[in-house]
Amino acid sequence: MLIKTSHRDVPTAANGSKGTMRIYVIEPNVPEYPEAKFPGVVVFSEIYQVTGPVERFASNIASEGWIVALPSSFHEFEGPEAIPYDTEGTDRGNKYKVEKTVEAYDEDATLSVDLLCNLSNCTGRIAATGMCLGGHLALRCAFDPRVLASFCYFATDVHSSTLGKGKSDDSLQRIEQGHLKGEISMVFGKQDTHVDREGRSLIRNTMDDAGVILNFIEVQAQHAFIRDESSKGRWDAALSRSLFGMMMETFNRVVARDLGPRASSGAKVEHVC
Repeated sequence: MLIKTSHRDVPTAANGSKGTMRIYVIEPNVPEYPEAKFPGVVVFSEIYQVTGPVERFASNIASEGWIVALPSSFHEFEGPEAIPYDTEGTDRGNKYKVEKTVEAYDEDATLSVDLLCNLSNCTGRIAATGMCLGGHLALRCAFDPRVLASFCYFATDVHSSTLGKGKSDDSLQRIEQGHLKGEISMVFGKQDTHVDREGRSLIRNTMDDAGVILNFIEVQAQHAFIRDESSKGRWDAALSRSLFGMMMETFNRVVARDLGPRASSGAKVEHVC
């Protein structure tokens, strides 16, 4: 399916500070079907904003028949341009990550979902995904009841509750309180030094205890293994393709199709061979 790219500049007001955030939109291009409607996905980027790898990832989703919104996460600090994958860019992105408030991250997510839901060619059924910082933001986006599924790649900081300044990140607490209603997929590399075994176990156990509809996936990979540029030798193309297929299966099953409300009998699963 062919795609086209545009952008919207939307006003922001988190923490009483007015500004503008650019949201890139990548969508199917099917002029012969002028009334076509598609489900939506918010794609959250790493600390480098919307780079080439992030845009290619989002374009692949759009080509499967989805409208994709990509927010520029650090609009409070600079323009929407990508931050370089070098030492200076990494330092800059990490600085912005902790200086930005949790309230501002959450407003970005809400505005991105709002944008998708208000598009005339969107069905209003929304998913979220992202990698690294974006994996964490995709998880927080799932606290919005309009988001039916999130697929989170190597989500940093969830286990340490240190996202942003101001009030402490409350992701684990909100999970415990039952705020995740959609299907959640968490993907981690077992060699990822950003989220160690203890952190992964804490995330998984918290979600399991809260009854989250959870797919918890641990693979033989390092951090940033889906990044096809400047991955520092960590990109695994074959594994990335496999997980992309799993993500699209989840999104197509849970979001693209309207199966109605989920009903669980609560019956114990029979143990059979």
